[in-house]
Amino acid sequence: MRPRTLDEFVGQEHLVGERGPLRRSVARGHLTSLLLWGPPGTGKTSLARLLANAIGADFATLSAVMSGVAEVRAALAAAQERLTLNGARTVLFIDEIHRFNKAQQDALLPHVEDGTVTLIGATTENPYFEVNSALLSRLRVWRLEPLTDDDVAVVVRRALADAERGLAGSLGPDGGVALPDDAFAHLVSIAGGDARAALNVLEGAAALAGSEGLRDAVGRVNPTLAEIEAAAQQRVLAYDRAGDGHYDTASAFIKSLRGNDPDAAVYWLAAMIAAGEDPKFIARRLIISASEDVGNADPRALQVAVAAGQALDWIGLPEAQYALAQAAVFIAVSPKSDSVGRAYSAAMADVLKHGSLPVSNHLKTAGDRRMKTHGIGVGYLFPHDFEGDDVAQQYLPDSLAGSRYYVPGDQGHETVIAARMAERKAARVEKPRRKSRPSQPMASMSDGMRPREEARKRLADTQKKDAAS
Repeated sequence: MRPRTLDEFVGQEHLVGERGPLRRSVARGHLTSLLLWGPPGTGKTSLARLLANAIGADFATLSAVMSGVAEVRAALAAAQERLTLNGARTVLFIDEIHRFNKAQQDALLPHVEDGTVTLIGATTENPYFEVNSALLSRLRVWRLEPLTDDDVAVVVRRALADAERGLAGSLGPDGGVALPDDAFAHLVSIAGGDARAALNVLEGAAALAGSEGLRDAVGRVNPTLAEIEAAAQQRVLAYDRAGDGHYDTASAFIKSLRGNDPDAAVYWLAAMIAAGEDPKFIARRLIISASEDVGNADPRALQVAVAAGQALDWIGLPEAQYALAQAAVFIAVSPKSDSVGRAYSAAMADVLKHGSLPVSNHLKTAGDRRMKTHGIGVGYLFPHDFEGDDVAQQYLPDSLAGSRYYVPGDQGHETVIAARMAERKAARVEKPRRKSRPSQPMASMSDGMRPREEARKRLADTQKKDAAS
């Protein structure tokens, strides 16, 4: 049932419609190397054949799954011979081109550049991730969209009505296949925009109905809804763990969490689990969202997300699906703040702009008392020595003194954090007051390094005693 002309091609109006760029290009006899990127069953191979026919070029095809460098070189040599002897152009179509390794992709470069072949690649994967940049830069990428239900319905009707290539006249004494409305509608809906899947299910259902003697009043094979369901086995989810379905569904899940929609979050979570997504990937996304989108507006979100990840490790699926769903709902309904992420991004921007700035002497570690003669560790104020366990002093590098990265938002717990920061700022304006403490080792540790020094001394004394004994 492949279309024989561009007029028979179903779908992709943005490319081959009346004003589509590919139709207008071949109408002028011009076709550049290109890459067709889209889901299965959207017509990539059929479109490549039609484009080659439209410019009068020979059509050669390779499957990246089955072919190696030798097959590529043989196809290129044949194309060169046709061009040299007959002046005939060749369109070389490579299906699933992303399966070629770097060496195989690089072997195509000179022949694409010198015009030996017009290359048409087809891929279900994101070419910007899977195809070498050198080859990709020589191809125009065209995106094919999943077929609409109306498009699939056109394909199915054609298959039912076509006596030469379809099912009309192919089965039964009187020929033909007739689908009841409910079976037709179900077939279209389960195809998921994949014309090939729809035709495969239709063919299987017709065979089942024929073997069971199901016919209508005029003798046509009559698959019912039950035969369609049996042939399909189950709805094939439009999801590929390694392809765009993975990224698109994950994106919808993340944005639903961020957008405060628990219903959508649970739906996309269920879609990923039903399609066989790695549940650890889902747990990681929940943990990331808890920090990135909720942050300190509700710090419990991170705890719930991490707990869901741990539950997954301990009990696995299917039981852990409840923990994942709990975390998804909690994050979706939590107050949101990206203040932490903004703070980190701003700080990173300064790090990248200014490089590794020196640490002020008063913040450095004086591992040896003699280092203090050089000013190292001198002047540090131990916050716990002061009222409120806080004292104003500079912690940022000198060139960034006064910079502010973290600005708490006005949602959830961050309002408490904002109030606390405001109180501390106001208190720092006043002269700091030291605490009155009983005489003990911790009371005099104004440089914050005494515990480590005393531990080292005790260890040295112990080692001396051991050596003496």
